[in-house]
Amino acid sequence: RTTVVTPIQKIMPLVEIINQSKLSVRVIRAELCNNFNSRLRGLMFRPSIQTDEGIILVENGETRLNTAIHMFCMRFDIAVVWLDQHMRVVDTRLARRWQPIIIPRDKAQFVIETHPERLQDFEIGDQVLFKTI
Repeated sequence: RTTVVTPIQKIMPLVEIINQSKLSVRVIRAELCNNFNSRLRGLMFRPSIQTDEGIILVENGETRLNTAIHMFCMRFDIAVVWLDQHMRVVDTRLARRWQPIIIPRDKAQFVIETHPERLQDFEIGDQVLFKTI
């Protein structure tokens, strides 16, 4: 059986998000958004998101401004988890549809956007791991 890799998978590889501080928490499958276009689009215009799905917005370094998000053109609320360069949670929030801007409390390099039910799975200080699928 041959695996076909679509162009979108080459741009946005899939990873598993594992909360190493809470190993009982279910893994989240996420698309890694590591270029301008994929970060800009994020979850906009998607009809919904499953509880085990998400995306990870990747910046080149730690920053508050570049890891801020908006909720324009969103059809659903999301859980947002910000991680520093050491993969530690520095902030978490529930982002509501059409909220203009959400800025993390501390500098971050990675932003996880996932189903709102997953917000309770992360706390400030948790250590997170991204594992390539």
